[in-house]
Amino acid sequence: MANTSSAKKAARKIARRTIVNKSRRTQMRNSVRSVEDAIARGDRNAALEALRQAEPALMRSAQQGVVHKNTASRKVARLTKSIAKLAQ
Repeated sequence: MANTSSAKKAARKIARRTIVNKSRRTQMRNSVRSVEDAIARGDRNAALEALRQAEPALMRSAQQGVVHKNTASRKVARLTKSIAKLAQ
């Protein structure tokens, strides 16, 4: 448990940021899941449309510090690659 007043304030701040970050992470994961679902169905057009929605969400979450920038880039690259496989 926090002893000093500054540590108590930091704990309150962390609790607030955790709530915000959980929401952002959930939003990001849902957008990625929609792309993966479209890929699993084999629906290339739906996957492309979902990727257009998911890529900004991923990059925004990276910019806001929810995930690392490289992680977001890697996810976008892998989704794009799997959509490209559908075209074959």
